Amino acid sequence: MTYQIEYAYTCHIGKVRNNNEDNFWCCGKSLEAQNQGMDHIQTGCARQSELPLLAVFDGMGGESYGEIAAYLAAQACGEHYKNQRKQIRNAPQEFLNELCRKMNQAVCQFSVENKISSMGTTAALMIFGQNAVYSCNLGDSRIYMFCEDQFRRISTDHVLGGGLFNKSPLTQYLGIPEDYMGLEPSVSSREPVIGVRYLICSDGITDMLSDGEIADILSREAPVEETAGILLERALKKGGRDNITLVLCEVKEKPKNWFGRLSDWIHRKCEGDKIEKQNAGS
Repeated sequence: MTYQIEYAYTCHIGKVRNNNEDNFWCCGKSLEAQNQGMDHIQTGCARQSELPLLAVFDGMGGESYGEIAAYLAAQACGEHYKNQRKQIRNAPQEFLNELCRKMNQAVCQFSVENKISSMGTTAALMIFGQNAVYSCNLGDSRIYMFCEDQFRRISTDHVLGGGLFNKSPLTQYLGIPEDYMGLEPSVSSREPVIGVRYLICSDGITDMLSDGEIADILSREAPVEETAGILLERALKKGGRDNITLVLCEVKEKPKNWFGRLSDWIHRKCEGDKIEKQNAGS
């Protein structure tokens, strides 16, 4: 199936935090380690043939280690994607497993070299292949899917449990030493369908908005840029207690080139001539 995705993203510091521990990787774009987030919605469009990858990272750790972990993961993500992107066509599962391993190594190596006892980041990402769309996550950053009034979460929260704001430890994240616990990313796939929307977001969205509120916003017939802006505005209005990062994309039909448009015109012309002959003979 040939298609394209239209996407919009932002990474906002929120209304309470003094630093931004979130980051992202959207078709080559990400933030520096030390940043104050974004004050706008960025948009883009990518053809399926480019095998686009979209990702969100929510860092954690004392001092500035959270933003460093998220930054290192984003950079390792981009590096592996650049070098191994073609693997997505034939071995997507292997690509995702190796990607998670590379990102984890980048965070763990920095932690060891700088004698940091606690740092890490969540990861939630999607890649778009010709015949399948793949989602992958570690931690509690989420991925939602919305299509024709059907809304569901397609990621897994890797947590021990607990209340909404009394956060329990994560059972999976980037920054786990390989000799301590093996990485077990949650991976799923589905057919690409025109009109489907996917939301990748940090808990700055999901702690502020219920699934019902998110579903209501995604159901609106508005461009992804406008919809992303509404999600951010609502999360800030309800407190903005954490950094807010979101990537919203929609699967769209790929515009036809001149040859495709010519073929459509010839087809319509032939059908019109056929109808005229039928009418003339009746």
